[in-house]
Amino acid sequence: MKKDEDENKKIKQLESVSRDNYGKEMTANEGVKISDDENSLQAGDRGPTLLEDFLMSEKVAHFDRERIPERVVHARGFGAHGVFELYESQEELTMANFLQDPAVKTPVFVRFSQVVGSKGANETNRDVRGFAVKFYTEDGNFDLIGINIPIFFIQDGIKFPDLIHAVKPEPHNAIPQGQTAHDTFWDFIANNPESAANAMWIMSDRAIPRSFRMMEGFGVHTFRLVNKSGKSRFVKFHWKPKLGVHSLIWDEAQKLGGADPDYHRRDLWENINAGNFPEFELGIQVLEEDDEFKFDFDILDATKLWPEEDVPVKIIGKMTLNRNVENVFAETEQIALHPGNIVRGIDFSNDPLLQGRLFSYTDAQMARVGVNYQQLPINRPICPVHNNQRDGASRYVIDKGKVAYHNNSLANNSPNTVPGTKGGFVTYPSTVEGQKTRKTAPSFKDHFSQARLFWNSMSSIEKSHIIHGFCFELGKVKSVSVRQQAVNMLGRISTELAVLVARELEVDAPNVQESQVRKSSAALSMANTKFLPNTLRVGVIVGEGFDGQSTQYILDQLIQVGLQPVIISARIGTVKGNFGVELKVDDSFLTGSSLLYDGLYIIGGREEDDYTLFKTKTFVVETYNHFKPIGASQDGVAILQSLGIIGAPGVIIEHNPTLFANKFIDAMAKQRFWERV
Repeated sequence: MKKDEDENKKIKQLESVSRDNYGKEMTANEGVKISDDENSLQAGDRGPTLLEDFLMSEKVAHFDRERIPERVVHARGFGAHGVFELYESQEELTMANFLQDPAVKTPVFVRFSQVVGSKGANETNRDVRGFAVKFYTEDGNFDLIGINIPIFFIQDGIKFPDLIHAVKPEPHNAIPQGQTAHDTFWDFIANNPESAANAMWIMSDRAIPRSFRMMEGFGVHTFRLVNKSGKSRFVKFHWKPKLGVHSLIWDEAQKLGGADPDYHRRDLWENINAGNFPEFELGIQVLEEDDEFKFDFDILDATKLWPEEDVPVKIIGKMTLNRNVENVFAETEQIALHPGNIVRGIDFSNDPLLQGRLFSYTDAQMARVGVNYQQLPINRPICPVHNNQRDGASRYVIDKGKVAYHNNSLANNSPNTVPGTKGGFVTYPSTVEGQKTRKTAPSFKDHFSQARLFWNSMSSIEKSHIIHGFCFELGKVKSVSVRQQAVNMLGRISTELAVLVARELEVDAPNVQESQVRKSSAALSMANTKFLPNTLRVGVIVGEGFDGQSTQYILDQLIQVGLQPVIISARIGTVKGNFGVELKVDDSFLTGSSLLYDGLYIIGGREEDDYTLFKTKTFVVETYNHFKPIGASQDGVAILQSLGIIGAPGVIIEHNPTLFANKFIDAMAKQRFWERV
């Protein structure tokens, strides 16, 4: 689609199957107008319901079938529409049409998700997050199915059921929901050392992201890019958030699960509605085929990343999410994503985990959504589709004619195949040789080097959080044997890490050789991300009689840099200051929570009762303990004085409105003040 065309082709296509029921006459699904939708057909006023009530039967039977089976994994998810724009042609690397012309805007749909929890799980549990993108290209759909961690737990798809059985609630009591802190998960990790590096990632803050808008996405697997000359290169895909990579802290994440179990979806929904469109840049790591074996790890091993210092990430385009869904079930729940959905110019590698997923995802979508899932509006390509597939449950397409096979003469051999020279997909002819076997390749057997690389790359505060993560998770494990095995595994990564965790758990410090890797990667530490104030929420606590003039000036300054003030007071309604300034209250102390804001600005007021003072102090203490910025002016200064935190890092006191605004904005951009520890 060219830039001078305003409409997104996918949105336009979806509009053709959308309907607005407002103001319309009610009918049954076959079109019969309904005169009464509140009473079933009965034999007399108090008699039994009659079997002939076809309207009730249709309504209730449809209701009984309104839910499809939730996904086995990634059940809890939320999605949005957007567009992808290329920065410059990638013709040298690939013949994929959507990567040729920077003037083309490709429609996309993104589904963010959690791996472990059911649809009812809260959204701030420690977990891997899904980051799946469907590109609706002019040559068909390309699905980039990723997560917010660059590696996976296992190397071969045949072990995926075992991993998920281990991480899901334990079958004898269905506990715990959406969490990894239990015996069977850590028993799996301890006895499958290929999971060691991923265990480090999920115990880090990466597993409790601040927002879907502030987490990286990784394609995980090694794919191929193939250009028009037939030259192939290996590639990994990355999504880099324009707002930087930021996370919650553990105490905050746990409490948010109660304060707002829909925290992540609400954040995405509200920001898109407000015009704060999330942006992610697409990056690629590219390796020449001749360099396949130059590293001390196997590039096809999904438990390994390619260090960015060794293989730089080239930024090639940007994705903008600019439209919320109209109906979560019809779009987000029915979206069927599959790593086997590729287009000409992109192909698979021999990564054994990817190879397993190529079967699993097709099978899962057919079982969950139905054999004709590609015909649902959200899954339908924007290009024409013609083939000889027929029938099956819930088929939407009405195919004309009597011929449904190939080759044929009755329909002049149509639909026709398309040669590769004219745009047909041709599989890259990679060389395959060797005896049939079931064994792990020797190059896949180093399980601890990259786990140690990750540990070496962490800042001191990140290391502290990882230690606490292991202590919490393994502290929930009832089996002493499993705890000991897991700590022994940590010893293979870092003696320091293992000793500290062992001490907390009262198990033996392991007597094993730690990894000798001394290399680190700056790209792995979130301490090196972008720090911006954009879209962060500031809880502004205001009481009656505040200084309206300076308050309005400061709020305007915060809004100018992209901060989002949320006015908090004792009651919902309005709060009045002098100079005729009146503020609409967004949250009361009862409906709000300090957990929901990225920082606090305390203004106070002339007429504060004991309840207001108590709740304000409660908000301040929790915000302070979560290392977030706090500012105060006017009557709010006395509250911070009473708590004894004036002068602490990230606590801003300034009576000049301009100076206060500048200092507070800088503090909000920094986001956390770990010096308070």
